[in-house]
Amino acid sequence: MEKKKCIGVDIGGTSVKLGLFEKDGTLIFKWEVPTRKEEGGRYILEDVADSIRRVLIEKEIHKDEIVGAGMGVPGPVMPDGYVEVCVNLGWHDLNPQKVLSDLLDGIPVKSGNDANVAALGEMWQGGGMGYTDIVMVTLGTGVGGGVIIDEKIIAGKHGLAGEIGHIHVRDEETEHCNCGGVGCLEQVASATGIAREARRKMKATDTPSALRKFGDDVTAKDVLDEAKNGDDLALEVVETVGRYLGLVLAQLAMTVDPQMFVIGGGVSKAGQFLIDVIDKYYRHYTPISENKAVIGLAKLGNDAGIYGAARLVLD
Repeated sequence: MEKKKCIGVDIGGTSVKLGLFEKDGTLIFKWEVPTRKEEGGRYILEDVADSIRRVLIEKEIHKDEIVGAGMGVPGPVMPDGYVEVCVNLGWHDLNPQKVLSDLLDGIPVKSGNDANVAALGEMWQGGGMGYTDIVMVTLGTGVGGGVIIDEKIIAGKHGLAGEIGHIHVRDEETEHCNCGGVGCLEQVASATGIAREARRKMKATDTPSALRKFGDDVTAKDVLDEAKNGDDLALEVVETVGRYLGLVLAQLAMTVDPQMFVIGGGVSKAGQFLIDVIDKYYRHYTPISENKAVIGLAKLGNDAGIYGAARLVLD
């Protein structure tokens, strides 16, 4: 029986997203199951396996038609699939890909860090489609990233490659990042960082601004919306965010020289307006050549993880 299909599994702290795909990247069916984190997350993989079996039965697909299942998990993943810790899931000292493969009666399973896997998905069927070398930067509650070279995830020897949000950018920062560092990109360019930057600017000046109506409840979306409307204070915040992002992309361009930077996550919904600000500073910091990576938007949204997970098993 020809193996024609593959499965993508994206394990998040609230829900597990799953997708059934053709080998060419066509999404056949997608669904979700809750992430049951009680008792150290012991039920998560059992629930995933049960739901996969159920869907295969419903779709009248024999397991011998499945190339394998790929899985993105929120934490560093070693090359053999071993995970030391996934704080948001309660996992410790576990090889989830081996466990899931056993639960699926031997269907091959491959796994990777969720941000890296999402980057692979964007390269395969999203904003980076047509390229083999991309770096994805995800601007959400935090700042994540993934490096894809020659269509392969670069995870590094310790699983730290692509931790773009924790590149140090700001010497004068005094508050600590969630990682324990000080002055990380995440502290400026994440949704929470942008809102914090706006609160700081409002306190530091009496400049009239539409942002003041939001007070301490100001969000990154508020900042970007008002910047698009021409609000000076909001524009200052966006310029600061764009400058630090442009600086980090320039550093990455000089390190791995990808074909494209793909910007995703909730903050990227600001669209080309944000890309243009980042690109201005990226170009400023890379005068060495005009022949370099372009910057564009992610296209798969919350489905990037299942696409990338499915792509893991096609190598």
